[in-house]
Amino acid sequence: MTSIQYKRILLKMGGEALAGPSGFGIDPARATEVAQIVKDVYDLGVQVALVIGGGNLWRGSVGSTMGMERASADHIGMIATVMNALALQDALERIGVVTRVQTAIEMRTIAEPYIRLRAIRHMDKKRVVIFGAGTGNPYFTTDSAGALRAMEINADVLIKATKVDAIYEDDPEKNPNAHRFDRISYIDFLNLRLKVMDSTAVSLCMDNNLPIVVLNFWQKDSVKRLILGESIGTTITNL
Repeated sequence: MTSIQYKRILLKMGGEALAGPSGFGIDPARATEVAQIVKDVYDLGVQVALVIGGGNLWRGSVGSTMGMERASADHIGMIATVMNALALQDALERIGVVTRVQTAIEMRTIAEPYIRLRAIRHMDKKRVVIFGAGTGNPYFTTDSAGALRAMEINADVLIKATKVDAIYEDDPEKNPNAHRFDRISYIDFLNLRLKVMDSTAVSLCMDNNLPIVVLNFWQKDSVKRLILGESIGTTITNL
C-alpha cells in the first residue's frame, strides 16, 4: 500500500477556482468539481483545511486603484472569501464531506469564529475546515492567511493550487523557454521576485520551515498524487 506523505494539509486556492467560464462569480458546477478533488484527498485519511481567495468576486487592490480607501476595499474582499467558503462548504456537504467554515471576522449566524484549537479538533474528528476572511486584517493577502493558518494548525505542507504545473522563472505562455523549477529555496524565490505567491507568505513559511508545493490544481489527481509521494509541481523549502 502506498504511504501517505502528508497527514495534515492546508490547501490554498484562488477564488477563480469557483468561477465559471467568464472568470467571475460562483459556478455551482465548478464548486462541485473542486469539492470532488478535495474529497478524493480527504478519502485517503488526510486532514484537510482550506483557504480560498475572493478574486472571482472582488479584489481589494482594484478597488484601491479606483480611489477607494484600501482598508475598506480589503474588507470587502474578506467578505468575498466568506461567500466562496460557504459555496464550497455546500458543495462538500452535498457529497458527504462534513465541513466547517471559520472566519477571522465574526459572522456568527453563518460561520464559526476562527478558534485555533477548535479548528484542530474539527480535523481530528474528520471534518474539513475552510478558513474565511483572510487574516481579518487589511493589507494582507489570502496567501499570507494560508501560511498563517497552516502554521497555526501544524500542517505538514502548504499547497498552493494554481492553473500552472510548476513555478517558472518567466511566464511559460509568453516564454516557452522559461526555466522550470522542480525545487527552489525560499531565499531564491524571494530574490528572484517570483510572483506565484506573496512574499510575506513565503517569508513566514521560511521562518517556520514549512514546505510549500505549487501545483496545477486541475491536472488529473495532482493533489492526491502529491499526498501519495509523487513529485508534483514545485517544492519551496530550505533545500
